[in-house]
Amino acid sequence: MILTDTHTHLYSESFDEDRDQMIQRALDLGIKRFFIPAIDSTYNQGMFDLKQRYPEYVHLMTGLHPTHVKENYDQELEVVKNLLKQGSFVAVGEIGIDLYWDKTFLKQQQFAFREQIKLAKQYQLPIVIHCRDAFDEVFEILEEEKGKDLFGIFHCFTGTFEQAKLAISYQMKLGIGGVSTFKNGKIDQFLDQIEISNIVLETDSPYLAPVPYRGKRNESAYLIEVAARLAALYQIPIEQVAQITTDNSKQVFGV
Repeated sequence: MILTDTHTHLYSESFDEDRDQMIQRALDLGIKRFFIPAIDSTYNQGMFDLKQRYPEYVHLMTGLHPTHVKENYDQELEVVKNLLKQGSFVAVGEIGIDLYWDKTFLKQQQFAFREQIKLAKQYQLPIVIHCRDAFDEVFEILEEEKGKDLFGIFHCFTGTFEQAKLAISYQMKLGIGGVSTFKNGKIDQFLDQIEISNIVLETDSPYLAPVPYRGKRNESAYLIEVAARLAALYQIPIEQVAQITTDNSKQVFGV
């Protein structure tokens, strides 16, 4: 059984004390594919180090995270452009709009999101979307940019059934993680009405640990809890969840 964590921040400072052991715990459980989203240029070296240490298992994205769109966003976008020219990345992400923490840079976030979608299209890459308190704003831009060359993952999907169907209509898979195990997570109420061909698994570690680890540091090994939750919701064996969602991730990322 091979499981794929389509969204894990393995370079996070939260893992500085036990990174190798944490990754080994995941590998021991059959989680052998780790897709690493970017935040901003300050994290790039940590990502490159990870790829060098685990070339067989680790796949890198590049992009500017919406919460890191600040006064210097144009310089950060230049870094992303230059990396795409010279590197082999599997996606542009995570990108999108976040209005939970701060609305000051909404216009800049919208600009950065559009620009990075265009870059993804240019390099024929998927996008990985971050959306928090901004479904309308994200869907507005996806509507503008929709087409055969727009595809990817709607990371950490926490929307309604209608929003799930809309995201899928833009050729997005739904990234499902720890929220699916929460009592108040809501997405578990309709997830089985979504074809599992539209689902990929993720942890977003070190954030959003699933039950029974909720409130603690998340790690990729806990993906097994998410897979078990989906197996219960779809009433299929966990091995089948692993196979289908890994195949779905290959369809998106091409690896």
